[in-house]
Amino acid sequence: MRPRTLEELVGQEQLRSPGSPLRQLVEGDRSMSLLLWGPPGTGKTTIAAILSQQTDRRFVEVSAVSAGVKEVRAAIDAARAELVATGHETVLFVDEVHRFSKAQQDALLPGVENRWVTLVAATTENPFFSVISPLLSRSLLLRLESLTDDDVRAVLDHALADERGLAGEYVAEPEALDHLVRLAGGDARRSLTYLEAAAGAAAARGSTTIDLATAETAVDQAAVRYDRQGDQHYDVTSAFIKSVRGSDADAALHYLARMMEAGEDPRFIARRLVILASEDIGLADPTALTTAVAAAQAVQLIGMPEARLNLAQATIALAVAPKSNAVTTAIGAAQADVRAGRIGSVPPHLRDAHYDGAKKVGHGTSYTYSHDAPYGIAEQQYLPDVVADAEYYRPTELGAEAAIKERWARVRRIIRGR
Repeated sequence: MRPRTLEELVGQEQLRSPGSPLRQLVEGDRSMSLLLWGPPGTGKTTIAAILSQQTDRRFVEVSAVSAGVKEVRAAIDAARAELVATGHETVLFVDEVHRFSKAQQDALLPGVENRWVTLVAATTENPFFSVISPLLSRSLLLRLESLTDDDVRAVLDHALADERGLAGEYVAEPEALDHLVRLAGGDARRSLTYLEAAAGAAAARGSTTIDLATAETAVDQAAVRYDRQGDQHYDVTSAFIKSVRGSDADAALHYLARMMEAGEDPRFIARRLVILASEDIGLADPTALTTAVAAAQAVQLIGMPEARLNLAQATIALAVAPKSNAVTTAIGAAQADVRAGRIGSVPPHLRDAHYDGAKKVGHGTSYTYSHDAPYGIAEQQYLPDVVADAEYYRPTELGAEAAIKERWARVRRIIRGR
């Protein structure tokens, strides 16, 4: 059922429109390397095959899972020889190029630079992280989007009728198709696998009708759309953190469940919660960090699946806690001053005085011991002169930080004598 032309390709309207780079490559028979980036089942391999068939080029496929530098160089040498002997160009398709090491990706460069091959490399991961810069800069990056439900339904309808598919021998009820579309999750290849399984289940029952019960029997449940090393990992993690920060405990639990069901490392989730406890809550709820650290320790001590309860408790606690980013902005402002060179000298009365001769140079001589002052707070300068008036920590009035704000204002006035 693999599409043979751009017209048969489902979805990816942005790539198939008149004047688009892909259509120019196919219809104009131009030689240019492509980097196809998108989720599984969106047409990356299909586009490579179409590019080869519709432009009358040789098609050679190399899998990053099994091929090494030797195989890559051999494919490029063969393409070069073919080009010299017959003038025929070669489409070299590299599936899962993100699995190639730097050395393997380097081996592709001569063929791309000298136009010995038209490289079509496919990846499900962000190429800016997984593909070397020289290869990225020499290729046209095309982003493929997940297929919509309508796109997947069109794939199934076509497969039911086409002679390469079920050739009209089976009829699928709308409810069954809805079920298969939902399970496919935007993956055309997966939808065809499910349809084939459903047709097999119907045949086993002696029927040519694929109803909802048959589809449910053939396909137990949907696979979780989540790649621990790819965009899904980063996107779901981002949504998880932003949901906790936004105080939506329900959304946070949803993304937590997605990560856990996909087999995400629970230690990674715990680390993110520990960071968030200080970054987004801080002293608005001083117990948040304690809760997050306890959950991280529980993950180490207990392990999954029981530790899911600890992670869920911490997630809910941090989501419903009052929020403040005052800690984040405070250290950020302090670091900005230091990076800008506003460091100055440590005031003499604060310098180390625990050595012979310290008093002779004035170190520590005028220091006021805080516990000897009223309220345990002494009026004296702690900051270097260049940042003497700096106010890095600015508490909010949210949660427990409201009381801290009031106290800190009084303490600051005492310390600075104003």
